[in-house]
Amino acid sequence: MFKTILVPVDLSDLEVATPAIDAAVRMAEWSGAALRLVNVQQLLPATYMDYVPADFDAQQREWAQAELSKVTARIPLPSERVSGTVRVGGIYPEILAEAEDWGADLIVIGSHRPAMSTYLLGSNAKTVVRHARCSVLVVRT
Repeated sequence: MFKTILVPVDLSDLEVATPAIDAAVRMAEWSGAALRLVNVQQLLPATYMDYVPADFDAQQREWAQAELSKVTARIPLPSERVSGTVRVGGIYPEILAEAEDWGADLIVIGSHRPAMSTYLLGSNAKTVVRHARCSVLVVRT
C-alpha cells in the first residue's frame, strides 16, 4: 500500500481541495501512510513589482504557511504523520518536484469537472497525471 501521500492544496479554492484531502486521509488511515499537503504560490510577474511592497513574496509565503497550518491541524491523523509545505513557482512543476523531493508514492489531487476551458487550455491536474513518476488519484468535485 502507499506510505507517502502528497495532496496539492489551492488555498483560494478549498472546495476542490477538501474532497481530495478527505480521500487522502482515508487512504492514510488504512495504510498508515504519512500525508503531506503542498501549496504552490506563483511568482508575481516582474511588471507588477512596482505596485507591491518589497517583501510581498515573503508576506504571501507566510500567509500561505499559516493558512496551510490551519488545514493540516484539522486532519484527524497523528501529528507526526501530517505535514505541510509551501513552494514558490509554477504549479505543476512544483507539485511534481515536491513529490520527487519528498518521495511520494501517491498524489491525490482535486479537480473541477472538465469544461471547455480545460480542453482548450489544459489543467494542472492533467499535467500532474501525465508527468508524475508515482500513482495519481484525481478526485472530482
